[in-house]
Order: sequence, then C-alpha cells, then structure tokens
Amino acid sequence: MSALKTLIRTHRWQLDERRRYLVDLETLAARLRADAVRLHEEAEAEARAAGLSPEAATAYPGFVRSLIERRRQLDRSVAEVDAQIAEARLAVSAAFEELKRYELVAANRERENRRRLAQRDQRDADALGLQMHGRKVAAGAGG
Repeated sequence: MSALKTLIRTHRWQLDERRRYLVDLETLAARLRADAVRLHEEAEAEARAAGLSPEAATAYPGFVRSLIERRRQLDRSVAEVDAQIAEARLAVSAAFEELKRYELVAANRERENRRRLAQRDQRDADALGLQMHGRKVAAGAGG
C-alpha cells in the first residue's frame, strides 16, 4: 500500500473518531437539557404541593435552595458541553479538509498515471503501426 493511501486511511479514521466524539457531546448536551426540563417540571410540582399542604410549605424553601444549585450546575455543564461541541465541530471540519486534500492529491496522481499509461499505449500502438507499415513497404518493394 502506498504511503498516500495509508495517510488517507489514517485521516479517514481520525475524521470518523472526531465525528463520533461530536455525536457523543451532542447526546450529552441533549441529555443535560432534558434534565433541565425535568428539573423545571419537578419545581412546578413541588410548588403546587407546597401550596396544598402546610407541611410541604415548610420544607419548600430548602427544596428551592437545592433546586437553584442543581439548576446552576446544569447550566454550567450545558455551557461547558456547548463549548466542547463548538471545538469538536471545528476539529471535524479541519479533519475533513485535511482528508479531502489527501484524497485530491491521490485522485490527481491516479489521473496522471492513467494519462501516462494512455500515452505509453499510444506510443506502443504507433510504433507497431510503423513497423507493420515498414514491413508492407519492404514486402511490396521486394516482390
């Protein structure tokens, strides 16, 4: 296998790995956002329960403090993952461009090799034609 084909295979693998990492990050971000929605729904349910029961109303302020802290942590996590997603997208884009560059070089080399082969075949055919013509002329002059 040529060095260029090895480079292409390696860069294809790297691109696939970067894409998988990006998908993992996007999945994580979606899960964190779903957790935020569930947290909001939980807060609404607790607020309704606190309004209905005096015992629940006394525990509600403590619940709200922990809820606020959980929400802050979720927001920080989402922000971190979003930043990682942006970086991962840049990495995927760079890996894709690098792969395409190598693939373009390989395609150009292949096209050049085919052109050279066609030229050689044409030269061989021309030489054979000249030989055959020379034999006909020689045979006609000798007869």
